[in-house]
Amino acid sequence: MAAPGAYRCIECHGEAAELYRDYQRGVLRISICKSCQKPVDKYIEYDPVIILINAILCKAQAYRHILFNTKINIHGKLCIFCLLCEAYLRWLQLQDSSQNIDPDDLIRYAKEWDFYRMFGLASLEQASFLVGIFIALWQMRPEMLKTKSDFILLLKALLLSSYGKLLLIPAVIWEHDYTPLCLVLIKVFVLTSNSQAIRVTLNLNRTLPWLAIFIGLVLENGIVYLFQKMGWNV
Repeated sequence: MAAPGAYRCIECHGEAAELYRDYQRGVLRISICKSCQKPVDKYIEYDPVIILINAILCKAQAYRHILFNTKINIHGKLCIFCLLCEAYLRWLQLQDSSQNIDPDDLIRYAKEWDFYRMFGLASLEQASFLVGIFIALWQMRPEMLKTKSDFILLLKALLLSSYGKLLLIPAVIWEHDYTPLCLVLIKVFVLTSNSQAIRVTLNLNRTLPWLAIFIGLVLENGIVYLFQKMGWNV
């Protein structure tokens, strides 16, 4: 049995000591939340595909299940991969804007530092966005981020909820007249997922997460503007 408060009820966010009780011989009984009298986590019986679909639909219950009641530890790798996707997209756009369109130059371009520069810029913008969110939440609700574990949990939630950036690569590979619109929709989806992650992690209303995201975007775009003033192609 886990320590008290190790898990969360996906319905009311209340603390729970266990998700289920094992009566041996394959007999399991899902624990009932003491606060709302509903199953603590119904998703432990669901197929991962169903959980993923519910997460894509930004259901709070699915987010609580993933963040509090599972031991997913891929946020670091997912962050790196998302940054690589974003850097690759920018690198392609940089090559498209170049006057030299000889396909033989593709290998030479891949060996240059343009891609790594795009990766560095994407990383800096992502860091600025996250810092803006943390600053905003710290100013509005300092009691929500009292310990190091609170910061780590929120950071993990924000990184995991940015999985929508993985859609950047298919949007570019299957390029279409509607690709710019797809990129905008992907951005909106990622921000919506970030908002839901903040709301679920800190148990807030819908307004504060969006305000924090807005401040994060302001700081991120401020960094972009600064680089543009310096003459960098971002």
